[in-house]
Amino acid sequence: MRVAVYCSSAPDIKPEFLDLAFDIGVAIGNQGWDLVWGGGTASMMGTVARGARSVGAQTIGVIPEKLRSKEFEDGDASEMHIVADMRTRKGKIEELSDAFIALPGGIGTLEEFFEIWVGRYLGFHAKPVVVCDPHGAYEPLRESLAHLTHLNFMKPGQRELVTWSQDVASAISACQASL
Repeated sequence: MRVAVYCSSAPDIKPEFLDLAFDIGVAIGNQGWDLVWGGGTASMMGTVARGARSVGAQTIGVIPEKLRSKEFEDGDASEMHIVADMRTRKGKIEELSDAFIALPGGIGTLEEFFEIWVGRYLGFHAKPVVVCDPHGAYEPLRESLAHLTHLNFMKPGQRELVTWSQDVASAISACQASL
């Protein structure tokens, strides 16, 4: 089983978000699963990989050539895929993964999350999509999605394709739905 984690590579992240990334990596590894991630060492991205490796998990990175120095390519990765661009990165991560967890992050994380969610809705994959947000970073987003649903911009069944979890254990349990 391989679980992709989408998360921030931004500097100066609060410690509780770095701890969350590490804990998700550890939890993935403790299941005997492998981590698929963006391949960088920066911020939460590097922390999730260090967490996974701390308990013996394999880490499979996917990084665009242009970002190898910007996101600081992780030389300790078990496997690293160097790709041409972000579109290729997202496709490779989807191909390699059996489930997806989005942690708090910015526009890059949100782009990856929304694309994998739409892919699930359109039937391009049937893999679990999970948001793990114990600190409420995405609460305004959830409220916006509820508002869009109320306005009939979101189609029936779309919201139910994502599991929103408030702790690591429930995020891992939601990933097990693919087993």
